[in-house]
Amino acid sequence: MLGLYLHRESAVHRLPAGAKLGGLLLVTVAVLALPGAWGALAAGLIGTAVLVAARLPARRVLAELRAPVVMLTLLFGFQSLLAGGGWEETTVAVARFAALILLATLVTLTTRVTDMVDLFERLFGLLRPVGVNPAKMALMLALTIRFIPLLGEQVREVRMAQRARGVERNIAALFVPLLVKILTMADDLTAALEARGYDPADAGANDTKTKNSTQR
Repeated sequence: MLGLYLHRESAVHRLPAGAKLGGLLLVTVAVLALPGAWGALAAGLIGTAVLVAARLPARRVLAELRAPVVMLTLLFGFQSLLAGGGWEETTVAVARFAALILLATLVTLTTRVTDMVDLFERLFGLLRPVGVNPAKMALMLALTIRFIPLLGEQVREVRMAQRARGVERNIAALFVPLLVKILTMADDLTAALEARGYDPADAGANDTKTKNSTQR
């Protein structure tokens, strides 16, 4: 759903992370507020314009949308059957979220993870008086952004193994090995952080000391 940073020499890449995320938030509000398919159409046009301006490969971007669109179609399709809604509403809902996923993918492909982390750390710094650790929250977001495409790769690997064994329609054959892979990745990450002696609490304290010394 969210791709990794792909460097290109473009005006979109040079925009600050705050401007991109702020624009994504405004477009999301507009898409959800506009009636019918107008919101999805507007977001799709904006996404196409950003895709061209950022000089990104369309095939890779569209490949990122394949899995979420299938999931959204199944989700809203079942909801339509259970709630008795029409397929037109389902199509509009899928189109809306697909357009938003396209925009979110473009943001992550044109923004370095470090820039995102720095932005969120500054934002979470406003919540420090109520006990929020900005360094810890920024690390959590960085890991989330990094692991989403990794999980997609793991799903594809498990799918390929399923096809080789002829059990691609078996749900348990997908989720059980995927869960094992996720837990293994989590253990490896924990071990790596402990080996490096990383402590977000110390990082937050060091940031506070640095700011205090700078003010003096």
